[in-house]
Amino acid sequence: MRKSLVIIAIVVALVGVTVGVGVGWYREMLRPAAPSGDTRIVHIVEGSGSAGIAELLEAEGLIRDARAFRVMLGLTGLRDRLRAGHYELAPTMGARAIAEKIASGEIATRRITIPEGLRLEQIAARLAEAELVASAGEFLAAAVPATVADAVEMPLPQGTLEGYLFPETYDFTYDGGADAIVVRMVRELQSRFVTPNREAIAARGLSLHEIITLASLVEREARVDRERALIAGVIQNRLDRGMRLQIDATVQYALPEHKPRLTFEDLRVQSPYNTYLHAGLPPGPIAAPGLPSLMAALQPAQTEALFYVARPDGTHVFTHTYEEHLRAIDQIRGG
Repeated sequence: MRKSLVIIAIVVALVGVTVGVGVGWYREMLRPAAPSGDTRIVHIVEGSGSAGIAELLEAEGLIRDARAFRVMLGLTGLRDRLRAGHYELAPTMGARAIAEKIASGEIATRRITIPEGLRLEQIAARLAEAELVASAGEFLAAAVPATVADAVEMPLPQGTLEGYLFPETYDFTYDGGADAIVVRMVRELQSRFVTPNREAIAARGLSLHEIITLASLVEREARVDRERALIAGVIQNRLDRGMRLQIDATVQYALPEHKPRLTFEDLRVQSPYNTYLHAGLPPGPIAAPGLPSLMAALQPAQTEALFYVARPDGTHVFTHTYEEHLRAIDQIRGG
């Protein structure tokens, strides 16, 4: 009898030790994977399952052990609550915190600034580099009027949405996709410019497309805000007189690649965007204008100037006659 009690005591002790070791191991495996480390974006693919998610997190160095993570999911009821998406996670969080983040559906966002004056291809490249779209090509395919036709209440162009993607700093989710980004940027144009200025746009004497096109020329020509309305005024004066605009930026848009300096041969490139050859505005915008340029195109300055030439500091000399324009060029080059 005494021998049996001893055996039982030994077994209980061994079980206790085993359980204690197991609990200790379990708790240890749920601790943060590292005392420090940068956050990273992890993509939980739809249909991964708890096992696949655990293995991914272990491979990324975000948790210590996939088995302990799966046990924790079962004990806490989080196993069936994990949601697909991109999540911002760090090895300092701990397994439970990581699981709760994924279960919350609090997907990651990426802040990105789209500067004024970029072409559609340049915007696409920035978004692809930030991994917000699968590729620049995917975004360009989405940047067409059909993508936003049911999402906005404003006239849309034919062809692409060049010039209609409002330059701004955005917080985009990684899971939205190209279509959602295009819609968001065109809606921003509508809310920031079109809707607040509907009456002025209607009274301007130009279509919305022409206003945005003119604004894109101002955006590419102006370097200081105080001159935007003046440049718009010069462009408007030349339009009213049937003069060719002769804006280098339109030629750059027509060329297959940007050149630091245009040649006389470049100025003869056959394109409807070449304002050295064709009078009037080009067929559409040549870049994404910001709000100051849009407002300048909507309300150009009243001026008699028909010409302007850039100084080295980016400001311009505005003149009324061609002779004055030539003298201004000579003075700038001579200075």
